[in-house]
Amino acid sequence: MNNIKMLTGFLEKLTVAKIHYVLSHNREDGISVEVAVPGQRWEVDFLNDDSIEVEIFKSDGVIFGKEKLAELFDEFSD
Repeated sequence: MNNIKMLTGFLEKLTVAKIHYVLSHNREDGISVEVAVPGQRWEVDFLNDDSIEVEIFKSDGVIFGKEKLAELFDEFSD
């Protein structure tokens, strides 16, 4: 099965399951599906060579206040 069919089938499953996702094109060799579920974010990349890569980011449950926003800009601004 080619990756376009796999991608569209995957998107249909997410839609039927009512799981939120966003498509993005962050790399030149494929399409990314960013999936958001409680406490986790999944990045699923469908690549030109018909491979699929999955990376999962899990929350440790710690919630911060607005004071944490300064750290974001301090650490990651150019």
